[in-house]
Amino acid sequence: MSDSQQVITEDQWHQAKAIWDYHQMHHQAHPADVAIGLGSHDLGVATRAAELYHEGLFPTLVFTGGNSPTTAKVFPRGEAVHFREHAIDLDVPASAILLEPRAANTGQNITLAREVLADAGITPKKVLLVSKPYMERRSYATARKLWPEVEMVCASETLEFDDYLKSIGDEKLVVDMLVGDLQRVIEYPKLGFAIEQEVPEDVRAAYESLIHAGFTSRLIAS
Repeated sequence: MSDSQQVITEDQWHQAKAIWDYHQMHHQAHPADVAIGLGSHDLGVATRAAELYHEGLFPTLVFTGGNSPTTAKVFPRGEAVHFREHAIDLDVPASAILLEPRAANTGQNITLAREVLADAGITPKKVLLVSKPYMERRSYATARKLWPEVEMVCASETLEFDDYLKSIGDEKLVVDMLVGDLQRVIEYPKLGFAIEQEVPEDVRAAYESLIHAGFTSRLIAS
């Protein structure tokens, strides 16, 4: 950890953990018509999607995502392309993977992946959304808004909060991301981007406390 990276306090850890738990939908993964792996900086999405494929939960997997400022250097050919390559390295057959290489946000992930599936002649009734652990709730709320007739089930790597902090190696960045995603869960329904999600009082209090403490780099202008 560099000198510029902030170590969070014990209170901040507990606040962030409350938000981490809230972000996860705690769905039980079960057979679906397709899975959609949402592009991001986290290659663990592709790893988890490959695991679920090998468990026989779906026959077709779509990886969706172009590039963003946070992923361009890590995945120069685009998030979906690198995710696909990683899944193939994990013995998912290339024939089982569809590619959507343009999406720049979660709404586009859902909309463009749906178009790719339609072009392949696939109209799913049940979709398994595979994302980063703290992105489950936002991806679920977005997908339910944009594709309400489909049953959505969320999945992510089964990591404890401490393990995820260690895997990223920057505690402040992780807390910033948790806070930023919660802001989107709260604000996006007002903009028509997602369905409303109830936020428990303790989670909202943790969110407001962390914003006051300066964990704000991933907030959008309101």
